[in-house]
Amino acid sequence: MTKPRTGQAPAKLERNEFRLRFLRSFSDPAFNVAQPAIDQVEAIAWNNYISSHKAPVTQKAGPGFADPNYDMSVEWRAASDKLRAAEDKQKDPATPSRVLLICASARNDGSCPGEMSKTFRLTKLAEQVLHDASIETDLLDLSLLTSDYARRIHPCKACASTAMPLCHWPCSCYPNHGLDQVDDWMNDIYEQWTAAHAVIILTPVYWYQTPSVLKLMIDRLVCADGGNPDPTSTSGKNAEKAKALEAGWSYPKHLAGRAYGLVVHGDVAGIETTRRNLSDWLDWMGLIDAGQKSRLDRYIGYYESYADSHATLDHDTAVQEEVRNVARSVAIAVADLRAHRLSIPDDQLQSPRPK
Repeated sequence: MTKPRTGQAPAKLERNEFRLRFLRSFSDPAFNVAQPAIDQVEAIAWNNYISSHKAPVTQKAGPGFADPNYDMSVEWRAASDKLRAAEDKQKDPATPSRVLLICASARNDGSCPGEMSKTFRLTKLAEQVLHDASIETDLLDLSLLTSDYARRIHPCKACASTAMPLCHWPCSCYPNHGLDQVDDWMNDIYEQWTAAHAVIILTPVYWYQTPSVLKLMIDRLVCADGGNPDPTSTSGKNAEKAKALEAGWSYPKHLAGRAYGLVVHGDVAGIETTRRNLSDWLDWMGLIDAGQKSRLDRYIGYYESYADSHATLDHDTAVQEEVRNVARSVAIAVADLRAHRLSIPDDQLQSPRPK
């Protein structure tokens, strides 16, 4: 077995540096009247940090896990139970069809830009088509990361690169109370993906790439593609145990079989490569594209003014109709999938490279 290689992580913060970082959240003079209470809370936070309180509230895992006596985070257990319930409902043929719409622009009128995004408008066009087809929708607006109080998606810690079984489904890296890595949005997002029969991602291009709000979510979905649903099998984050388990790992694709559509738009460059990258990622996870018209990349106002871009979209009725066609394609694919009419020719073939 390969031993984990260590030596990169720095030492814990010194006491004064911790205090300086903690107090930055209370630099507004409005907090001055509560300074004694803040000092008391800071002292508790320091003790939690220095003692590495990752998951302070636990319970025994119980039956159904590799180690029933493992002290499991109650927060992780609650998230896992929700995913199991969502998966059961998603597979029930009696339930309504459901599509997750993801608005991946970081812009909205509740933050510094002062204006809604074109992506949000396109998302609402797709939403209306699905509602007209009697399909239920969830709208995941990732711009809330820029405008909501304490709304966070923490970055992926790349556990899978140490060993795939160390990457748990759902992610168990967060919350980490000792490091103040809490209020992670991903548990809600995992549930929305699991509940959906299809996903439509609508995104602008930022500097030839997806916006950072979308990339945060994408990275944290690595656990959906090969992730370990039993953290007791690795005693939590025990890298050696995870490495030992990886031989013969099956790499379960927890979101496979759902349909997808894509809308990528830009104003100068990068739409095709971004759309291909997203398609490749979704294909890899085992999702099924809803046909040629479900994968759209278009310029809206090519090299034209940013200030007038919403007016440009108003006049571009063709792109509006193309976005509606993405939603129509996904609606058809969902109906065919659930009626077992959609052929997936290679579905039964086993890959010699499951990673």
